[in-house]
Amino acid sequence: MCGRYTLHCSAAAVANRFGVSPPSLLPQRYNIAPSQRVLAIRQRANGKRELVPLSWGLVPFWADDPTIGNRLINARAETAATQAEGRHKQPWYIQLASGQPFGFAGLWERWEKGGTPIHSCTVLTCPANSLMQPIHNRMPVILPAEHEAAWLDSNAHDTAQLSQLLKPLPAAAMTAYRVGSLVNSPRLDTAGCIQSLPESGGNAAVQRSLW
Repeated sequence: MCGRYTLHCSAAAVANRFGVSPPSLLPQRYNIAPSQRVLAIRQRANGKRELVPLSWGLVPFWADDPTIGNRLINARAETAATQAEGRHKQPWYIQLASGQPFGFAGLWERWEKGGTPIHSCTVLTCPANSLMQPIHNRMPVILPAEHEAAWLDSNAHDTAQLSQLLKPLPAAAMTAYRVGSLVNSPRLDTAGCIQSLPESGGNAAVQRSLW
C-alpha cells in the first residue's frame, strides 16, 4: 500500500537527521515510485551509517528472476522475520505533523545470480493507526528516531525484540491530505504531485535498512 514517497529536504537536513555523510547530489523528489533507485540508510560492521542507493522492490537471494521485485515493494512487519485492489483509489500525502524528515523501516537484499549484483529493498508495513484507517488498513512502519539505532544494528538478532519496534506511529504525530492524480504517473515528478486538493467533506482524520 506504500506505493509512493517523497524526498525534498536538503542534503544537510538528511545528514543531520540520520547521522550520515551528506550526499553530494540530492535532487528534489516528489513522486518516488517502485522499481526506481532510492536512498537507504544501512549500518556497517564498524557501527557507522552509510547512505546507499537501492532498487525499490525486494529481490530475494533465492529468486530465479529479478522481476519478482516488482511485486515486493512492501512486506508485512508481522511476518518479516520469516520472510525469506481495479477501482480508482484516492491518493493521499502523509507526513509528520512537525514537517520533519523521517525514516521507514525496511529490508534490503543482495541478488547476484548473473551479471551485475542487484541491491534491492522493501518497505515494512503494519496495521494502520486511527489517522490512516479511513485511508487504508495498512501503513508503513515509521520509526521514531530513538528506535532507529536498534533497527539498524547488524548485530541484533533477537527477532522478538525487533518486532516490538514495528508498530504504528501514533496518529497525533502525523497529518494527511488528499492530492490529485498527477502522482499516479511515475514519469511526473514535480511539487504538483503533493499539492493539496480542496476539502470535500469526507472522513479522514533478511537485513535491515532505513529510508
